[in-house]
Amino acid sequence: MTTEMDTITSQRKMLSEAGYAEPAINYFIDKKYMGHLQDASQISEKIGSCGDIMKIYLKVNDQDIIEDIRYEITGCAGAISAAMAVVDLVKGQSLDQALTINDGDVFKRLENIPEKKHHCIQLAVKTMHRGVLEYRAGRAH
Repeated sequence: MTTEMDTITSQRKMLSEAGYAEPAINYFIDKKYMGHLQDASQISEKIGSCGDIMKIYLKVNDQDIIEDIRYEITGCAGAISAAMAVVDLVKGQSLDQALTINDGDVFKRLENIPEKKHHCIQLAVKTMHRGVLEYRAGRAH
């Protein structure tokens, strides 16, 4: 009988062999920022070139600080790990600071993912940027 630990060990081994660094693997396994926020200030969605879908939930306070952030993702390990890394980079930051986050920042946080998965980082960053910009546009009315 396979236990949950066996499954996680197997996933870790497979991801490592595929070229994912330990931080990226941990983001994928833990998925600590997956799900939705009931009281989100903004919900935005983006579909990647590969068909992965990301929905972002932002909770922004009245000082324009991102208090909480979650992603819902239908996608691969690269998409999930990249989105989880984005959350660590922007949670508690101002909207202006969040807009300065780029693909390189996320890649550094992940340490490594396979080259053919770099578009997942772009999708996670673009989804977050879209959420911030749509939130601002909604408040401008």
